[in-house]
Amino acid sequence: MNRLLPLAVDGQEDGTFHAPGITEFLGLPALFFEGTPFEINRIILVRLFAVTVMLILFYIGLRKARRVPGRGQSIAEMALDFVQVQIADQILGKELGRRYLPLLASMFFAIIAMNITGIIPGLNMAGTALIGMPLVLGVVAYVVFIHAGIKQLGAGKFFKNSLVPSGVPWPVYIILTPVEFINIFIVRPISLALRLLLNMMVGHLLLVLCFAATHFFFFTAEGWFGLFGIGTLLGGFIFTLVELLVAVLQAYVFTLLTSVYIQQAVAEEH
Repeated sequence: MNRLLPLAVDGQEDGTFHAPGITEFLGLPALFFEGTPFEINRIILVRLFAVTVMLILFYIGLRKARRVPGRGQSIAEMALDFVQVQIADQILGKELGRRYLPLLASMFFAIIAMNITGIIPGLNMAGTALIGMPLVLGVVAYVVFIHAGIKQLGAGKFFKNSLVPSGVPWPVYIILTPVEFINIFIVRPISLALRLLLNMMVGHLLLVLCFAATHFFFFTAEGWFGLFGIGTLLGGFIFTLVELLVAVLQAYVFTLLTSVYIQQAVAEEH
C-alpha cells in the first residue's frame, strides 16, 4: 500500500528536514506484472488513469450528439472548438487545420490530462514528469511534420526548403545548412520533450517541497518553528493553482509548436 502513496519527503529520525530531489523520480517500484515487458509502475498507472478518464468524459459528452447540444455535448464541443480555432485553423488554415485537427486535439487533451494528475490528491505526479511520455509526444510531432512536408511538397523539395533556404548567398550555406539540419531534425523533438518534462518535474518538486516542509514544521519541528508551516502550507496551495495554469499552458504550447512545425514543413518556401 505504501507504494501507492504520493512522493514526499519530510523530517527524518534525526529531526532535520531533507529537501526532495530528482532522485525521487527514479527507481519507481513495479505495482503490477513485475519482471515482465508489461511492468506497470506508479507513473504508468497515472498515465493510464488520466487518458482513460479523458476518453470517458469525451465519450459521455459526444455519444448522443444532437443538433441542439446538451450540457455535456456543449462543453466537449467548446473544448474541441478551442483547439480548432485557436491552434489548427489559426496556424494551418482551414483545409490543413481540418486534416490535422484529430491529431492536435488528441495531443492537447492527452497532455492536459496527464499534466493535471500532478495536483490530484492520491495521484500527485504528472504523467509527463518522466522523460518517456514527453519523448514519445516529441517523436510523434517530429514524424508528423516530416510526413506533412513530404506529402505536400515531395521529399526533394521538402528537404531542399528545410536545409537550403532561398535568398542566401551560396557561401553561407556551408554554415547555414548544418545549422538548419541540427535545428529542424534534432533540436525540435528534443526541445519539445524537455520543455514539457522540465516544467512538470519542477512543479512536482515545488509542491513536494512545500507540503513536505509543512509536515515537518507541524509535526517534527520544535517550538516556534512550527509556525513556519503556515507559510509553507499557503505556498503549497498557491503553487497548486500555478501548476493548474502550467498544466494547461504547456499543453497549449506543445500543440501550438507542433502545428507551427507542420505549417513550416508544408510551406512552399522558407
